Amino acid sequence: MGIINENFMLYNNCAKELYHNFAAPLPIIDYHCHLDPGKIADNHKFKNAYEIFLNGDHYKWRQMRSGGIAEEKITGTADDFEKWMAFAEILPYLIGNPLYHWTAMELKQYFDINEPLCHDSAKSIWDACNTQLTEKNLTTQSLIKESNVEIICTTDDPADTLEHHIKLQKEDFCAKVFPTFRPDKAIEIGNEAFSSYISSCGINSYDALLSWLSARITFFNANGCKLSDHALSYVPFALGDAKSVFEKKMNGGALSQNEIDVFKTAILGHCAALYARFGWAMQLHIGALRNNNTKMFYSLGADTGFDSINDLPVAENLSALMDHLETEDILPKTILYTLNPKDNYVLGTMLGNFQKSPTLSKIQFGSAWWFNDNRDGMEAHLKALANLGMLGGFIGMLTDSRSFVSFSRHDYFRRIFCNLIGDWVEKGEYPKDIKTLKKIVEGVCYYNAKNYFSFN
Repeated sequence: MGIINENFMLYNNCAKELYHNFAAPLPIIDYHCHLDPGKIADNHKFKNAYEIFLNGDHYKWRQMRSGGIAEEKITGTADDFEKWMAFAEILPYLIGNPLYHWTAMELKQYFDINEPLCHDSAKSIWDACNTQLTEKNLTTQSLIKESNVEIICTTDDPADTLEHHIKLQKEDFCAKVFPTFRPDKAIEIGNEAFSSYISSCGINSYDALLSWLSARITFFNANGCKLSDHALSYVPFALGDAKSVFEKKMNGGALSQNEIDVFKTAILGHCAALYARFGWAMQLHIGALRNNNTKMFYSLGADTGFDSINDLPVAENLSALMDHLETEDILPKTILYTLNPKDNYVLGTMLGNFQKSPTLSKIQFGSAWWFNDNRDGMEAHLKALANLGMLGGFIGMLTDSRSFVSFSRHDYFRRIFCNLIGDWVEKGEYPKDIKTLKKIVEGVCYYNAKNYFSFN
């Protein structure tokens, strides 16, 4: 038998009570993910176990490379069953890795399979999953419904037509699917592709860029958007003439680092003012060092498993940026994520500098992200927030995933969260006040996010 049972990762009686009575029954608000809205709108049906578990999942691809699997059986021309078998071969070696737990939870939740996936079981599990995919007619929408998902926020380029979101809004679907405004391509002026992207959007001047961004934010808002998202390998801050920087770039000039930061600061400020006006939350994902393997980047592209953690300083520029926005009275609700756990206390203390009524925890320490969404990473994040801020005001977990079976990560988080605070209660560090504990657990797992983002 496998490891998944009703008390998986719940190691004290208080944790079991909090999880089963309060956390487990709650719907899911997945306010940041990379699911394909087209596949949701089209109610895509999965053809086999490879597609539902492995296709596009760079977390798993990365570990398959660590296991010595040839790229042909990861992203290459090998057939789906060969790729499935290759993953099954290396999975038992991922002891201590959250992928082992996630895979087991996904198999149990969606296919009622509690047998560990390995070389010997791979064929029978493959057959069982494929049979159920057909018999249950498992589709993107049925998986979302089965997962008790209430709200999904996808991640979308400003130029997106949002046609799939608009289609879903007109349908009687169990979950609401909202877009998230991700303008990285219009901000990252130092990237090679910046000029071609700007031109492709019909933008021919700095003022036109600002007008275009304003129009797109307004369009997204009209279609239910509640969040923006910005990927920052580092936090930029510099004041200056952003218009001249833009013109220099579009005329083929080479930019200094200061010029790049002047432009980024200006565009972030322009967007933030609109976010604040519409009541959006601004997500800042800080600290990814992307596309480290140049050869593989040119072969496979971005988001294929060749990113890692950056270690640049964060505090001064982040403080300056947020202070600048607050001084201009345009600082929106803001969620700060760090990929480097060295900055947990930096972000945990930055929150308190800019909290403001009437919003509960207006500035949020975003959930343990990417390389940190494991038990140790989640506990470190939760403890940092508890030590430095208000854990009871936290807006909880998200999947940050491209997989339609990754909603089990919310359950993973809820178990870890309940176990942590249950342990504090049983050690006598917090009273066993069930009424208050219920409010904390339900808030962090569901209601805080619902209220923070004004989801109705």
